[in-house]
Amino acid sequence: MEDLEQFAELIENSKKVVFFTGAGISTESGIPDFRSPGGLWEKNQPIDFSDFMASEEARRESWRRKFAMEVVLAGAVPNDGHNAITKLYNLGKVSAVITQNIDGLHQASGVAESDVIELHGNTTYAKCLDCGTRMSLAEVKQTFGKDETLPTCTSCGGIVKTGTISFGQPMPINEMIRAEKHAIECDLFVVVGSSLVVYPAADIPVRACQHGAELVILNREVTPLDPIATLTLNREIGETLHHVTNS
Repeated sequence: MEDLEQFAELIENSKKVVFFTGAGISTESGIPDFRSPGGLWEKNQPIDFSDFMASEEARRESWRRKFAMEVVLAGAVPNDGHNAITKLYNLGKVSAVITQNIDGLHQASGVAESDVIELHGNTTYAKCLDCGTRMSLAEVKQTFGKDETLPTCTSCGGIVKTGTISFGQPMPINEMIRAEKHAIECDLFVVVGSSLVVYPAADIPVRACQHGAELVILNREVTPLDPIATLTLNREIGETLHHVTNS
C-alpha cells in the first residue's frame, strides 16, 4: 500500500497535473484493446489511410467495421478511472487530459471538451477530410445503409471519414503542440493505461520529465518508460484511481 500512499501524496503536493490515458482505462468500460494479442486488429488488420483514400472498397470496409463495432462503443460509459480523473479536474488539480483513446469517455465523465486533447481523434462523429465539416454518425449510417453508398460532405463533396486518426494518417498538429505545451508546464504527469509504445505520442511523458515534472505510470504491464518514472504501479486502473482520489 506504500505505492498508493506515495501516489496520493504526489497528487496532493502537485498544482498542475496532466493525465495521459491509453486503452487500458477504457477496457474497464467494456471497450476492447485493439492492439493487444487476440484484439480486433489481430483478426482484422487496420486499413491504412492511403488505402482508404485510394479505394472505394477500402472505404466501404472501413464503414462496415465502424458500424459493426457501434453497439460496443454505444453501450460504454465512464468507469471509476474516468470519474476519478474528473473529480481531480473539478477540484482544479488537472490542467488537461491527453488521450490516445477515441471513445469520448473523458468528455462523457465531465471533463470539458476544450481540456481533452485527443491525439488519435474521436470515433463518435465523422468529418470531411477536405474542409473539416463534421457529420453525425446517424447521417452517415442513413446514407451507408442505402446499398452501402459512401458518404460525401454536404458542404464540399469531399471524402468523409470517422474523426479518428488511421495508420498512415498524419498526427493532428494542433493537438500535438497543445499536448507538449501542457507536458512542459505541468508538475505531475500521470500515464494511465498506456503501453507507451506508440510514437510520437509516447515521447510526451519524456518531455514532461525533461522539464522537471514527476512521472507516475499506472498500467497493468511494464512499459519502456518505467525506468525514468518517479513511481510505477502495476495495478487495476479504476480501483487504484478511485482509492487515491478518495484517500
